[in-house]
Amino acid sequence: MASNPDFVAYICEQLEDLGAVRSRKMFGEYMVYLNDKPVIIICDDRAMIKMLPCLEELLSTRPTEPPYEGAKPHYVLDPDDREMLRQAVRLAEAVTPLPKKRKKKT
Repeated sequence: MASNPDFVAYICEQLEDLGAVRSRKMFGEYMVYLNDKPVIIICDDRAMIKMLPCLEELLSTRPTEPPYEGAKPHYVLDPDDREMLRQAVRLAEAVTPLPKKRKKKT
């Protein structure tokens, strides 16, 4: 089931003022970027964040599950808990490297 674009827009609105926020549709689902770093994956209208060591204390009470079959478990975020969402994204963005640019095939 593909995620609703309105839900994606809502997540992006929650992150306003943290930096450059954008989303990108990928395989029918979405990735949310902060300052060009992938921080949240949205699958089936669920916002999820990678299980990083820096997030263990903050998100220890949140459920975990893989965003899609074959993926590693991620924390399932509460999209309405704006402060926790923003704090988690700030922490993840600080340790997430910028994606490597792909070379064009010639």
